[in-house]
Amino acid sequence: MGPLRSKKRRPTFRRLLKTSGMKLENKLKSRQLKQQNVAKKQRKEQKRLRQAMKGAALQVPRPLETYRKRPEEEDDEEEFLESLPSDMMDEEDLEEMTAMARKASFLTRDLSSCGPVHSNKTKNADVVRSYEKIPRKMAKMEEKEVIQLLPIKDKDRVIPRSIERAVKQQQEEEEEEELAAMSEQEEDDEAPPSHMELTPEEREQFRIQTLNIKKQRIASMASAIISDPLNNMKRVKELRGMMMEADPSVAVSVRKMVMVSLMEVFKDIAPTYRIRPLTSAEKNTKVKKETQQLREFEESLVSQYKFYLEDLEQTIKDWKQKKRKRSQVVSFQSYCGLAEVSVRCLCELLLSMPHFNFHNNIIVVLVPLMNDPLKKVSDMCCNAFRKLFQEDKVGGASLATVRVISGLTKSLNYNVRPEMLRTLLSLRIKEVEMKKDLEATAPKAKFMTNKEKKKNLSRMQRKWKKAEEKLEKELLEAEASDSKEKKTKLHTETLNIIFLIYFRILKKAQRSVLLPAVLEGLANFAHLINLEFFDDLLNVLQNLIQSGNLTNRESLHCIQTVFTILSGQGDALNIDPLNFYSQLYKILLRLHAGAPNDDIIIVLRCLDAMLTRRRKQVTLQRAMAFFKRLSVLSLHVLPNASVGILAANRATMHSFPKCDFLLDNEIQGSGFYLMELDEPEHCNAQNTALWELHTLQRHFHPVVRRFAGHLSHGAPSDGSAALSMEFSRRSPLELFEDYSVKDMTFNPPLASPTSKKKDQFVVGTALLDDRLQKQADSILSDTHMDSTATRH
Repeated sequence: MGPLRSKKRRPTFRRLLKTSGMKLENKLKSRQLKQQNVAKKQRKEQKRLRQAMKGAALQVPRPLETYRKRPEEEDDEEEFLESLPSDMMDEEDLEEMTAMARKASFLTRDLSSCGPVHSNKTKNADVVRSYEKIPRKMAKMEEKEVIQLLPIKDKDRVIPRSIERAVKQQQEEEEEEELAAMSEQEEDDEAPPSHMELTPEEREQFRIQTLNIKKQRIASMASAIISDPLNNMKRVKELRGMMMEADPSVAVSVRKMVMVSLMEVFKDIAPTYRIRPLTSAEKNTKVKKETQQLREFEESLVSQYKFYLEDLEQTIKDWKQKKRKRSQVVSFQSYCGLAEVSVRCLCELLLSMPHFNFHNNIIVVLVPLMNDPLKKVSDMCCNAFRKLFQEDKVGGASLATVRVISGLTKSLNYNVRPEMLRTLLSLRIKEVEMKKDLEATAPKAKFMTNKEKKKNLSRMQRKWKKAEEKLEKELLEAEASDSKEKKTKLHTETLNIIFLIYFRILKKAQRSVLLPAVLEGLANFAHLINLEFFDDLLNVLQNLIQSGNLTNRESLHCIQTVFTILSGQGDALNIDPLNFYSQLYKILLRLHAGAPNDDIIIVLRCLDAMLTRRRKQVTLQRAMAFFKRLSVLSLHVLPNASVGILAANRATMHSFPKCDFLLDNEIQGSGFYLMELDEPEHCNAQNTALWELHTLQRHFHPVVRRFAGHLSHGAPSDGSAALSMEFSRRSPLELFEDYSVKDMTFNPPLASPTSKKKDQFVVGTALLDDRLQKQADSILSDTHMDSTATRH
């Protein structure tokens, strides 16, 4: 028989990984326990040492070889010594006797002690050790001060030494009083005179001098912090303390300068990442000196930044609540200026540090100020959030802001300024997760299950595959750029909150001043609305238009929203929005023809969505009716609007080539053209002609003349009447913006006069032509003859 096989199974790779992990955990736990035990022992030793020092300080050292005699024995000994003759013993004998007395320790030792006789060595060592624990200075007596000196150690004992010094308290007190009086007198001499004693010129000069000193101090501290922030974080606290300046002459100016200086300092020294608090395990671990210094710097930076933001917020709250401080350093009028500077600093930090700590706190402070009655503060906050939306590439800050705006509008019962909702138009949302996208991005079933992997893959292959998956996960975590999926998810959540705001206002506050902003926002984000809301939204918008309570601009926004939906995902819906065509046809002749012609931009967008993109669903009669009415409108509006409308007509003629019937004088069918009828299908537009184009060919603007001549020839793509590439490749909206007259400039520029010579005026008959001159001469001769006849 062969050798017996071991019944113990070999551990698998997974079990080995598991056991190794448990070993590491056990080692870590044992190491932590050891560290705790060491720390506990050190605390106990320190406690014992403190107790020993405390007990030793209460003891007074005394020599070892001393004993206390009775008073009776002392008197008898003195009498005996006095009775002895002085000449019986020499000085040498006395010295020998004293030496022998010192050696006889068994006679002179303290009998009250219970220690053994032959324990001098250990006793002396204990005395020395206890003496080392005694403090050098003894407690002070009432009139004398005992100074403890170093002891002298003899062969047999330790001799303590001390000296006494009389305390001259009265003299020292008198000297201190004299010094204090002299210092007060010097301060009084150096102190500047009060403001009441100065003239207005001297007060202003003194104020400027003080302000310059403060400026230099602020500049020096700020430059020191920026040059070496790791070692100069204490200066930030000192600089922040200057926000509580107490001098009323320069308090407002100094506080404003400190606010702005601290803002620039934090923008300069703040890192490009978010600082998180350390865990308890990270605090207990030992790190390098540089790492510890960096941790301390980050901790102090976050705390000082937090205190700075709290100071700015408190300044704004005091201004809003009109609180009167105990120290009347700053008046209520000056608090308005301080609050404006605080708001400006918060707006700057909002834009420059969106990655740093407390960014959401800044948003919470600034969003209610968008609804502030003071226009300057409101515009400042609205502009800051517009820039934030435009610069936010990921979407986290935009989502936080939209959440706060939604909560504020709901809490105030939609009684907010329309500018707050118009800031949402600056959001850079282009892609969101629709339902079909969610289904497409759903996690798919794995190709191989774990059992199949075990069957088809070897042990090493499974090991390598697991390592590859782990490496890919680490690479994704370490990737600096945010993924597209995260960005799309944030944008989807942001858009859901925006539509929630809009739909609430449409449902509960249709007559609110927010309705124009809501309709404008729906028109801007209509291409991102889900199909679920199409039917309800179309019914609401149709009811709003038919109610007649909307302005022209609001009606145009409703029409733009509807056709933006239908040209996107709503293309699959079988809906004929004839009523909205009629509403736009009716509004065209009621548009403003003067300077504020911003409504023309919405009209051009609607025409592109209604006629060009939906040309298969639009009849020829409807297209010719719009062509005719737009030509009439182009006669009354400004040049840039005329250029945009004629460019839209050109696109319509390309989409509907049979519109060239309007260039002929012949009638196509029965009936007459009804100009006043607001139904494009029944106005008989085919029986009219585009006589407006001949009028526009005499327009003062050269581009208008160019487009009118092009359309009168049927908008050809080539030939002498064709447009150049400069005009043909630009959209109506681009042409409208390019030839705008907002900046009081004429595009193309006017030609300068050819000659700079002054015209020469002639006097007399040279002003008239020959025929007129003869007629004038004949009339003058007849009147002369009549006058002579009357004289005779």
